[in-house]
Amino acid sequence: MSHHLPDTKIPAPCIVNTGIIVNKLDIKRLLADLGRVRYIYTQEDKLLSEGEGDVMEVFANPQRSTLVANSALYLNVESFDYLELKQSLQQETYFDLMQEGMCLRLIPLSTPLQERQQRQWNVSAIEAMMDEVLAARWDAEIDDDCSDAF
Repeated sequence: MSHHLPDTKIPAPCIVNTGIIVNKLDIKRLLADLGRVRYIYTQEDKLLSEGEGDVMEVFANPQRSTLVANSALYLNVESFDYLELKQSLQQETYFDLMQEGMCLRLIPLSTPLQERQQRQWNVSAIEAMMDEVLAARWDAEIDDDCSDAF
């Protein structure tokens, strides 16, 4: 006798502001937009460390560590069992990265939109500086060519 389950598709979860995320790709996508954060590191509700820093890199590699040092966070989603998305009383979202009684809480100090605008401003500023450097170089080359004529 053969038992077959019905061929039904279960839709992917829809998580809005609160919930538990176990899929490493989803966790990586959520964390990738973080910029400046306040972090609180606890073990079984005992405070081990806290501070502010910038999320420099988010990656998934079982051979590498999550590192928090010198106001920089390098987050390896493989270091955690799951991410719990929560909201404060002020309706601000924060992230609890959980692993066997350890919690790395990340409280964003900026929004993804602010981070994108900051990155775009940085790119625009670099492009403007490069334009000025190239223009100055071309002016110097033109001046050199003109002085050779005398």
